[in-house]
Amino acid sequence: MNMDQIKFGTDGWRAIIADTYTVENVRRVAQGTALWMQQKQMKSIVIGHDCRFGGKLFVDEAVKVFAANKITCHYALGFVSTPMVSLGVLHCKADMGVVITASHNPPDYNGFKLKSSYGGPTIPADIAEIEKLIPSTKVSVEGPGDSNQLVHQIDLEEIYYQHVISNFNLKIIQEKTSVAYDAMYGAGQRIMNRLFPNLKSFHSEWNPGFQNTAPEPITKNLGEIIQFLQKNPNQYTAIATDGDADRICMLDPMGNMVDSHHILLLLVHYLAGHKKMKGKIVVSFSVTNKLKKLADYYGLELVVTQIGFKYIAEYMIKEDVLVAGEESGGLAIKGHIPERDGVWIGLTILEFMGITGKSISELIAEVYQITGAFAYDRLDLHLNENKMQEIKEKLNSQTIQKWGKFNVINFENLDGQKYYFNDDAWLMFRASGTEPVLRIYAQSETMDGVKEIHAAARELLGC
Repeated sequence: MNMDQIKFGTDGWRAIIADTYTVENVRRVAQGTALWMQQKQMKSIVIGHDCRFGGKLFVDEAVKVFAANKITCHYALGFVSTPMVSLGVLHCKADMGVVITASHNPPDYNGFKLKSSYGGPTIPADIAEIEKLIPSTKVSVEGPGDSNQLVHQIDLEEIYYQHVISNFNLKIIQEKTSVAYDAMYGAGQRIMNRLFPNLKSFHSEWNPGFQNTAPEPITKNLGEIIQFLQKNPNQYTAIATDGDADRICMLDPMGNMVDSHHILLLLVHYLAGHKKMKGKIVVSFSVTNKLKKLADYYGLELVVTQIGFKYIAEYMIKEDVLVAGEESGGLAIKGHIPERDGVWIGLTILEFMGITGKSISELIAEVYQITGAFAYDRLDLHLNENKMQEIKEKLNSQTIQKWGKFNVINFENLDGQKYYFNDDAWLMFRASGTEPVLRIYAQSETMDGVKEIHAAARELLGC
C-alpha cells in the first residue's frame, strides 16, 4: 500500500505524533536517508533526541533502519540538544546526523532534522534528493546478524561540555554574572545547570508535554521568569532556549525582552568591535535592517538569505562568516559549528558582559549609539486554510502602497512580503514553514509604533 508523501519544511520534517508522525513514517524517512547515504558512499551517522514525547522510541526505530542498511550509528544516551548532535557529527567524523525533534513546535509534534559532516544543517539540494528516496511503502527493519556491531552509545553532552570549557572564560562568566534560565522543559536544562552551579533555573525538569506550552522562547511563553525578574530587579540576566536548545532569547535585569535582533547586534559589537574579528554577517530576510548599519560601521559585508538556517549554513561552510542568524532566535558565530546554538550564544553574551563589566542594557545602549534605537515584535496568527489563502492572494496580487497611515517607500519579497516605511519602520508577512501560522513582523522606533503597524496590518487584511 502506498503511503502519504513526506516533505521536509523550513527545518526538517515535522508532523503531529500518532497522526502522520508514526513509527512507520520515521522508518520511511530513515530509509530514504540511508539510501541517499549509500549512494554517496557514506558509512556513519550520529543520532539523538530531545525531551519530546517518544524521542527514545523514534531514535531506536531509526537506528534499526540505519543498521539494517549497514550504516554505523552513534546514538546519544538520554536527551540532547540539536547543537550537541551537530558537534557530535564533527567529533565522530561521521557523515550525517539526525535529531528527533520538532524544535519549538507545540508538544503534539515531533520531527526529524538532518545534519551533515560539517556539523550543521543539511543543504536544501541534498534534502530534496533525500525526499525523493523516501519509500512510499512500509519499511522492513530486519537487519543483518552483525547489526549490533554497528551501533554505539556516545556521550554527546560530555563532548559538548568539554568544547565549552575549552572555548570560554567560564571563571569570569560565573563570577561576574548572575544568570536566570528558562529551559522551557527542553534539552538545554542539564548542560546549563552543569555550567552554572548557582543557576536560578525554571522549567528544568522532565516534562515531555512542556506543560502544554510550545517551547518557543517568546514573550507570551516566558511569563514566570519575567515575573521573577521584575520582582527581583537588577539582579539577574536571563536566558531562555527552545525545545532542542538551538534557539535563544534573553531578558534584561528588569524582565524586558532582548530579542534575536538585539542579540545579533551585540554579537557583532563584541566580536568585531571588541575582539577585532572579521568575516561576513549572514542573516535571514526577517532580521532588522539595523544590522546593515552596524556591519557598515565595522566595514563588514552583510548577506541576506531566505528564511531557514539551512540557507545560512550554506554560506557558513563555504565562506568566512563572523555572525549569522535568524529572527526566530537561531544564531551562530565564528569559531564554533555552522549551527544554531542557544547555549553557546548565551555564553558569548555573558562573556561580553563579564569582560566589560557592563550590563546587557548598557551594551545595547552602546549599539544604539551607532544604529539608533528601535523596537520589534512578531504576531503569530493561527488562521484557517481559506483565510490564509485569501491573505496570500491579496499580498501576492498587488504591492500595497499604504498600510493605515504608513506610506510604503520600498518593497522586497525575497521570502515573504516586506514593506519599508522609513529607515526605522517596516512590516513583513510570511507563512510559517513548520506549522499553519501567518507571521506578521514589525519594527518601529518604539513598541507603541510596532503595535500601530500591527493594528494597521490586521485591519487591512481583515484578520
